[in-house]
Amino acid sequence: MSVSADDAAALAELRVQRAETRRPTVPALEAMLYEPIPCLDHGFVRVVDYMGDDAAVVQAARVSYGKGTRKSTEDRGLIRYLMRHRHTTPFEMAEIKLHVKLPIFVARQWIRHRTANVNEVSARYSILDREFYLPRAEDLAVQSVDNKQGRGAPLTPEAAAEVLSLLRRDALQAYDTYETLLEGHQLARELARMDLPVNYYTQWYWKIDLHNLLHFLALRIDPHAQYEIRVYGEAMASVVRAWVPAVWEAFEDYRVGAFTLSRSMLAVVRRMLAGEQVERSSTALSKREWDELMEVLGR
Repeated sequence: MSVSADDAAALAELRVQRAETRRPTVPALEAMLYEPIPCLDHGFVRVVDYMGDDAAVVQAARVSYGKGTRKSTEDRGLIRYLMRHRHTTPFEMAEIKLHVKLPIFVARQWIRHRTANVNEVSARYSILDREFYLPRAEDLAVQSVDNKQGRGAPLTPEAAAEVLSLLRRDALQAYDTYETLLEGHQLARELARMDLPVNYYTQWYWKIDLHNLLHFLALRIDPHAQYEIRVYGEAMASVVRAWVPAVWEAFEDYRVGAFTLSRSMLAVVRRMLAGEQVERSSTALSKREWDELMEVLGR
C-alpha cells in the first residue's frame, strides 16, 4: 500500500480528533475510522463515515423510538428473520462512506454496481501518480477453458516472470509518454490521460447503504469473483463485521454460506429423501444445475 507523507499526516490528525454526538456509534468501527486497510500492492479501503448500527436495522423494522426493554437476543432473532426472508428495507437504514484506492480495471468492474454514490478523482483536473498494479507471480494464469471470464492453470515461473516484465515495461513507458504529453507538449490533462493503461490506480469516495453493500459483497467475496476485486471485498467484509456484527452473522448464515434451491431442485431433494435413486435424465434440471446441486449435497 502506498500513502504519501502528506496523506499519512492528514490521516493521523483525523484519527486523534474527537466529536461529541448523541447518535449511536460502534466502538469497533470507530477504531477503524480513517485507517487504510491495504489492498493489492498500492491500494486501500478506509472508512470515512457511517450512520447506524445493528440497532438501526431493528428500529427500522419495528418503527420504534429506541431499544426499550427488549433483549439483545430478540434483536438478533429479528435481524435473522429479516435476512432469512429477504426483507431488505430495514437494512437500507444504515449507510457507510469509504475512500478506496484501486486499479482502473477493478474500478470499471466495481462501478457496474449502480447502487452507490460515487465521486472519483478526475484526471481532467489532477495529474495521476506513477502507481500501477502488478499481480503477484502466483496470481498469473491462462484463460480458463470452461469459464469465459475466469482463470485456469497458473503460468510457469518462467512465463510469469516474462509477463510481469512486459506489464512493468508497458506501464512505465505509458507514464513516460503521459509526462511528455503534459510537460513537453502542454497537452490538456483531459487528453493526456487517454494513454494510461487500466492497471494504473484511481481513487474514489463510495457511499452505500447496508443492504446494497451486502449484495455487493455476496458477489465479490464469492470464490468465483476475480481475485483483484475479491481482495477489496474481503477488506470491506472486515469493516462490516466490526460495524454490524449481528447483521454479518445472519448474512454469513443465510447468504454467504447458503444455497438457494429452485423448485426443480427441491423436487429432486424430496425424491431423494423418499429413498428414490434419482438420475438427472428424470429431472427438469440442466447439467449445470444438476452439478451444482450434487456439489452442495456432497454427492
